[in-house]
Amino acid sequence: MDFTIIAHAVEVDHGVKRLSMRFIKRYAAPDRVRLSTELCEQITQALDALGLMTLPRQLPTTENEFVFVIKKDSPLGEAVIIAASVAMMEKMGAPVLPSLFGRFPSAMSHLT
Repeated sequence: MDFTIIAHAVEVDHGVKRLSMRFIKRYAAPDRVRLSTELCEQITQALDALGLMTLPRQLPTTENEFVFVIKKDSPLGEAVIIAASVAMMEKMGAPVLPSLFGRFPSAMSHLT
């Protein structure tokens, strides 16, 4: 898996890039017919090694979906990491900000 072109694209676009899963699969495993859950986990780990993360965190297995690839040490990346931490605390039953997900009901599904 060679994701250097994706890393450069994210860098050029100031830390965030919207990509299709079809495009990502082309660099991850061009010989594979379908994306599997295991392959998506490997892609996530390879991107993580390059200092990148995706939204949603669990990559979809359909090639027609789009994801955001974000540079972790960018301002947006840091904000997403903080938001994910807040969501995890909420999920564990220790709310950081009362009624946060009551005001933004779909936020939890986008972060976990």
